[in-house]
Amino acid sequence: MIRAANKEYIILGAGGHGAVIADILTKRSFTIKGFLDDGVAVGTVVMGVKVLGKINLCVNYSECMFIIGVGNNAIRKQIAETYSLEYGSAIHPSAIIGDQVKIGRGSVLMAGCVVNPRTSIGQHCIVNTSASLDHDNTVGDFVHVSPGAVSGGDVRIGAGTHIGIGACVRNGISICSDVVIGAGAVVVKSITEPGVYIGVPAKRKSMGA
Repeated sequence: MIRAANKEYIILGAGGHGAVIADILTKRSFTIKGFLDDGVAVGTVVMGVKVLGKINLCVNYSECMFIIGVGNNAIRKQIAETYSLEYGSAIHPSAIIGDQVKIGRGSVLMAGCVVNPRTSIGQHCIVNTSASLDHDNTVGDFVHVSPGAVSGGDVRIGAGTHIGIGACVRNGISICSDVVIGAGAVVVKSITEPGVYIGVPAKRKSMGA
């Protein structure tokens, strides 16, 4: 995990995803100073930690490390591009990380996930519960790989893409940026156009469907 010595963490977002990050940091014996969230009242306690105020107050905590605790890729990107902060990562103790794996700042690897050797994960990504990325994957910034999703080897996932719960991506596939792969979909051909892809095999959802 990325952390400067003895620095406390602040989690930006106190919803469900933020709570999971708090649980990971606690299990790794890191200190959490608090949450910042625009929609949760100051003083609210989440996972034993208080909400300190709104997200824009992050600039007042330059001594801390930050993680964006928001599952939505676009919102995570907006926050990261708005506030130049010292972002850390969070890796659950049960995550299995292979040799020569690269993990970008702000990324979160949750319980039971597997990231096999020579895979590169960008910044502010989520590899969620029990997801699996096989060898030599390249994952762009602000990607969310949902619980139970699986990729084969040599897969390329473009920035801002969301791989749905239980989806499968065949080895050697490339997926462009800003794609949504629906839950349970099976991707057997490379995807070159943004959009929503569903089904077995995965096909682009028409606008009127």
